[in-house]
Amino acid sequence: MPKVLENPREQILSEARKQLFEAGYLKTTIRSVAQRCGFGTGTVYNYFDSKDTLISAVLLEDWHRYTAKMKELDSSDRIGFLEGVSKLLREFYEGYIFLFNDNYAQAASRGVSSDRHLQLRAVIADIILPVCRGVGRIDDAFLAAHIAEALLAWTAEAIPFEKQKTILNKLIDPSL
Repeated sequence: MPKVLENPREQILSEARKQLFEAGYLKTTIRSVAQRCGFGTGTVYNYFDSKDTLISAVLLEDWHRYTAKMKELDSSDRIGFLEGVSKLLREFYEGYIFLFNDNYAQAASRGVSSDRHLQLRAVIADIILPVCRGVGRIDDAFLAAHIAEALLAWTAEAIPFEKQKTILNKLIDPSL
């Protein structure tokens, strides 16, 4: 009779996250994750077809938590809302900066990074769309995408929100 595993996907993700943060990208392997979980390597491959898919799943799991927090922010104060989104983007980015700056991880993701960036921008644009409605001068969806792109760039460049605020006010305040 085959061995029944309890929540193997969650165990694999948990161990991969642990190894990623403790040992880094290069030393986190399918084999090491499987071994620490007490699984065969094939079991991990049943859930994730590569190391990069596994690591992407770890990031995605955390990203979903951050976007859920963004969606809970009060959008009645437009600038306050965007400041909250900016703060959460910064927290996520800083949590994974070791991975984003890793040459091996960058090389592995080079082929999909532009697609991922567009997906990331679309998610953020969708979240901030409510504060872009009714500005009047610009199409709401375009403005949301523009601000989302700016927030991503400013996060990567560590631009303080106080500097972002001036530009964002001009974009979202219809009276200016």
